[in-house]
Amino acid sequence: MQPITHLVDDSAASSNLHVHGDRELIRTLEQVVGRHHVLTGYRATKRYRTGMRFGEGKALAVVRPGSLVEQWRVLKACVQACAIVIPQASNTGLTGGSTPDGSSYDRPVVIVSTKRIRGIHLIDGGDQAVCLPGSTLNELEQRLRPLGREPHSVIGSSCIGASIFGGVCNNSGGALVHRGPAYTELSVFASVSQTGQLSLHNKLGIDLGNEPEEILRRLEEANFPEDTIHRDAGAASDGEYARHVRDVDATTPARYNADPRRLHDASGSAGKVMVFGLRLDTFPAEAGAKVFYIGTSDAAVLEKLRRDLLRNLVDLPIAGEYLHRDAFDVSEKYGKDMFLLIKRFGTDRLPMFFAAKSWLDGLSSRSRLIPRHLPDRFLQLVSKCLPGHLPPRLVEYRNRYEHHLMLKVKACSVQETRALIERQLDGTRDSYFLCSEEEAKDAFLNRFVTAGAAIRYRTLHTDTVEDIVALDLALRRNELEWLEKLPDELDRAFTMKLYYGHFLCHVMHQDYMVRKGGDCLALEHELLALQDSRGAEYPAEHNVGHLYAAKHALQAFYRQLDPCNCFNPGIGKTSRNWMYRDDEENQ
Repeated sequence: MQPITHLVDDSAASSNLHVHGDRELIRTLEQVVGRHHVLTGYRATKRYRTGMRFGEGKALAVVRPGSLVEQWRVLKACVQACAIVIPQASNTGLTGGSTPDGSSYDRPVVIVSTKRIRGIHLIDGGDQAVCLPGSTLNELEQRLRPLGREPHSVIGSSCIGASIFGGVCNNSGGALVHRGPAYTELSVFASVSQTGQLSLHNKLGIDLGNEPEEILRRLEEANFPEDTIHRDAGAASDGEYARHVRDVDATTPARYNADPRRLHDASGSAGKVMVFGLRLDTFPAEAGAKVFYIGTSDAAVLEKLRRDLLRNLVDLPIAGEYLHRDAFDVSEKYGKDMFLLIKRFGTDRLPMFFAAKSWLDGLSSRSRLIPRHLPDRFLQLVSKCLPGHLPPRLVEYRNRYEHHLMLKVKACSVQETRALIERQLDGTRDSYFLCSEEEAKDAFLNRFVTAGAAIRYRTLHTDTVEDIVALDLALRRNELEWLEKLPDELDRAFTMKLYYGHFLCHVMHQDYMVRKGGDCLALEHELLALQDSRGAEYPAEHNVGHLYAAKHALQAFYRQLDPCNCFNPGIGKTSRNWMYRDDEENQ
């Protein structure tokens, strides 16, 4: 099936775009979505303009369309007004990739939040899902559970309400060893050409009509009979990754953000196009899976175990999550309230919780009468008063071992895995146990609140911590010295270092608490230079955002998608200007 491209034949959408006044654009947007869903005030827009962990900037408006047709009309209005468009789904990223960064843009910035446009349409009995922009991984997981199936990611991102679109557009890898980065070649998206022409591309592999609004209405309503769905239109997941990750002698990482293998239209686009629909594979759920909890104080033991598991286990492990003792401590103490919130209420109420906290943070930051970071201080005080929340065996292993690995395997692999673990571990220095169901849930949840716990730690220790330098690294598949050893002088620049990650894929998240008064940018450059010397790639799965410089292949992909630099300019430290003007001048 040939992809269909639909053009908006509008003389205003040319390279000589007429720049409307800000008020006129806002009035147009209000006519499209209603006044209530066009936000312009500082307080009203703050949580959309501020990244979960990093990044904050100014925006003319935040627009919240309620349908795909409204989303399209909002986009048309912004293009015609020569405004920058930043698409945003759940805004749960860690690198500021879906928010503005500062105010040094040459055009007004409009954030288009798609959270109101929710919908998941299952096809082929649930073997695939067609998803709309505001849908979350948690929602997809709930839809698939009765069918005995699950989405690409089921632990980690789904715990914090992350969107399906965010995962695909940011090449998110997730924790599941055999699935690789979130990826599809089947999507509906809009782009703007070098001459300023707005186009809607239907590459979903489903016949939806001939006009943009017709296509989008039928997509949202799931108005596509069986005979309109093409089964051979393209890949809807990374089917090669299971073989790829097993090659433990390869000199390149298993997965990373700028891997040319997995940059395709919406996949890896990082907001450089406007995406309206994605078609994704789903996967059989693993009934009866078991979790081994492994402790050691010798980093080399875990690497030997990793290589043995990937080479020799008949069925790949489901997940292999690493947590250093220091990260365990921070997670246990500063992630306790989030742990208990998720365990008690699940993830459904997290967006409401984050919205309320963001509003209170904004209030405390502007008021002299309210202490700074009041919500974090209050939640931390409450969590101190609550009893211990982690199973005793996890706490015991924390006291005994520096390195912790949570290894989840299929039920049929338990005995084979046990034998392999015992072959690699020295029983006098290392140990393991098979988790109960409750211990397994708690172990993984403690691991996955680590990133948020690190932010809480920084927030509450501003007297000793300047800020966090957070690295998201993909190590070479053949890397043996996976745990870095910093030069003494560089090491002294940090009060604490937190190491955790998706160990079997060699994807590490490393958070450095910079000593008060330290130069975070200079330290980040030193750290990245060390990673360059190791052959690591970065970022691994969180997108370049405004933290990392996009490498040449990724910049070329962004320019191919968005030649006029209309969407999310400045991402990956690229130009923020129309047609990438300053980049051209520097060449």
